[in-house]
Amino acid sequence: MSTIKVKVNGRIVDAEVNGNLRLLDFVRDKLNLTATKEGCAVGECGACTVIMDGEPVCSCLVLAAQCDGSEITTLEGLAEDKQMQDLQEAFVEQGGVQCGFCTPGVLMSTKALLNKNPHPTDEVLKDALEGNICRCTGYQPIINSIKAVLAK
Repeated sequence: MSTIKVKVNGRIVDAEVNGNLRLLDFVRDKLNLTATKEGCAVGECGACTVIMDGEPVCSCLVLAAQCDGSEITTLEGLAEDKQMQDLQEAFVEQGGVQCGFCTPGVLMSTKALLNKNPHPTDEVLKDALEGNICRCTGYQPIINSIKAVLAK
């Protein structure tokens, strides 16, 4: 067991964690932040993407103990973010959501990109989303959803 102190969605959290507890399980099971999904458990699908210290990471590949001193943002932490609200609405309007399983990870990857580059080219946008697998939409509706918000 080790003690960690992390900032999660703006709130300081002190916790004791086992050495093998993944960040994914920490946010879902210990903090009850369930928007982060487990898809593949090997970092291939992006469903578990969160923002850690400004970078998108697959939370299934990061141990909670490695997060000591870090700042973590999950989708719940962006509930009041106007741009995220616009993105979520655009995903519904443009058909970027089908089953919805990949959507939290896609939104987190998008937010991490837009925090650094508010006006990405199509190529930069596609590169930022390359770690997120969607089995339903064929990706174009996802890109169209993001571009609809960027056009505003």
